[in-house]
Amino acid sequence: MMSRATVIVGIDEAGRGPLAGPVVAAACHIPLPVFKRKKSYGAWAPMEKIREDEFLIADSKALTPDQREKAFEWITQNCFFGIGIADNVSIDTKGILASTEVAMQTALQMLAEHITPTYVIIDGRDHFWFDYPHSSIIRGDDSEPTIAAASIIAKVTRDTMMIEAAKEFPVYGFDGHKGYGSSLHIEAIKKHGPCAIHRRTFLRNIMPTLSRDSAASPSMKTTIFRQ
Repeated sequence: MMSRATVIVGIDEAGRGPLAGPVVAAACHIPLPVFKRKKSYGAWAPMEKIREDEFLIADSKALTPDQREKAFEWITQNCFFGIGIADNVSIDTKGILASTEVAMQTALQMLAEHITPTYVIIDGRDHFWFDYPHSSIIRGDDSEPTIAAASIIAKVTRDTMMIEAAKEFPVYGFDGHKGYGSSLHIEAIKKHGPCAIHRRTFLRNIMPTLSRDSAASPSMKTTIFRQ
């Protein structure tokens, strides 16, 4: 345990906006030094000197899938972290903001089983509540490496879940758009109707007569990696 040391934990989420699938949150503490890399946007690396095999820790949206996978592997092997998932049933029942907070709380609780946070920083402008001193930082995934690392964990975890969902529901193309409202996705919804992982409250503009209770929605699960 490092309860007497400064333990900064970053939290971020992936999947607030899609029409299908869960919202996934991650909490991360990086116990090793990381070094600033690029001036154009926030990016860090665990190597002091640039190497040929270097990868970046940055806002997940600024990285390629291959870069995210490499960073995800290092983070999950060297950092303390937790993952929280709120599925589409939770989103339809509680709303996306409350479900995001539940996922973040779960992620932080999992991390706190292994290390005690002294301060928590959350990406964005929302003011969620945690049992630790905390603050929200707009564009925190550009300015704080722990938030950037959390964004990578959340994004890779959610993308993996949606790729798996595509095997069960192949007509929607989840492995491509990951549940976001692409034209192909919307056309598939109109043609086939929603499947078990669609957020019915997000489909009202597409299918105004749709009931959110019109089909059962099983929870999506994934393996939780923790140090």
